[in-house]
Amino acid sequence: MTYRAPTRLSTKAIGPDPYLDLSDLARCPMPPSARGALLRSVPQQPTEPIRAMWDTAPEPEPLRPGAILLSWKPGHGGGMDVTALLGLATTSVVLATWPSLHGDWTPIVHPTLYEVTGLHAALTVATDALHLANHLVAS
Repeated sequence: MTYRAPTRLSTKAIGPDPYLDLSDLARCPMPPSARGALLRSVPQQPTEPIRAMWDTAPEPEPLRPGAILLSWKPGHGGGMDVTALLGLATTSVVLATWPSLHGDWTPIVHPTLYEVTGLHAALTVATDALHLANHLVAS
C-alpha cells in the first residue's frame, strides 16, 4: 500500500517536477522560503523513494488531516535535527523528532512515517464506515 497525502501544492516548487525524492532534499538545509517538506507518498519498502515537495505556506496555516510535514535544521555534531508534524482534523501535532541525523536520514524516519500513514488511512476508513452506519440507522 502506498500512502498518498491530500493534494496541496506549494507556491514555489523547486525544479520542473514539484515532487522530489526526500533523500535528495534531506542532504541540504531547508531553503529559507520553505517551512518544510510535505510528504506525497511513503512507499512500503524503505529502499523506494519517499516523494515530497517543499511547502511554502505561511506557518499558521494548518496541515490537512493525514498530511505529514518534515522540517529540519542543522544540529549538534554536523547532523540534522528533524521534526515531523502530523495534520489532524482540528490541529497539527508533533509526530516525532530525530536529533542529529547524519547523511541521508530518510531510511531512519521511513518506518515511523509508513506506520503513521497506514494508521491514519485505517482510522479514516473506520470513521467513514461509522458515519455511514449512523446515517443508515437514522434513515
